[in-house]
Amino acid sequence: MQTISAFNKQVFLIITEFKREIMLFMAAIQGFTLSLSMIIPIGSQNSMLLSQGINKNHHFMTAGLFMIYDAILISLGVLGGSLILSTNDMLFSLLTWGGIAFLLSYGAMSFKSAFASINAGTSPVVNQKTMKVVIITSLIVTFLNPHAYIDTVMVIGSVGGQYSGDAKIYFLIGAISASMTWFSTLALGAAKLSVQLSKPKVKGIIDFSIGLVMWFIAWSLLMTWLGR
Repeated sequence: MQTISAFNKQVFLIITEFKREIMLFMAAIQGFTLSLSMIIPIGSQNSMLLSQGINKNHHFMTAGLFMIYDAILISLGVLGGSLILSTNDMLFSLLTWGGIAFLLSYGAMSFKSAFASINAGTSPVVNQKTMKVVIITSLIVTFLNPHAYIDTVMVIGSVGGQYSGDAKIYFLIGAISASMTWFSTLALGAAKLSVQLSKPKVKGIIDFSIGLVMWFIAWSLLMTWLGR
């Protein structure tokens, strides 16, 4: 009887541990899929990385920087920072208007680059930025973009905040892994197709589209601020 009881106890422990591993795995999967759904829609980070990849201009460094920034923001949100942003109206307003000003400027530069590419005829137009300019621009498109905080800190953070213990860590790892997967794929893809995408007409269309995206995001930020 003691042997059967010990066996049953061992089976129960194995099943319990298996269920725990499944729950942790599902937490990681939820973090990955949620983060990926927030990152993939074109925005200021994706637009900048796409442009850097087409020009093969510090594109891997740009992707790496965005991975680090997202890891910081996602960690901040999952570990409780979402409460700070959602309750601080002044901070939200500062981020919003700083983001609007930058996005309008970035959009205007994209339109200028688009017209320059179209007028260039068959000669490719390559705008190479210094490493310092790329780093500063990457910081601005991330940390002066309230959408980045809404997506990472508030949305991902609020979902991740519902977990506790190891499950929260697994969710966090899954969410950060999604960011790393997407930005590395985008950088590689843009660089791989750079010959086709850097043709003046194609690049002009891409730059014009990026300008529209930047101005649309600026408009949506304004609407969000007015409706807050």
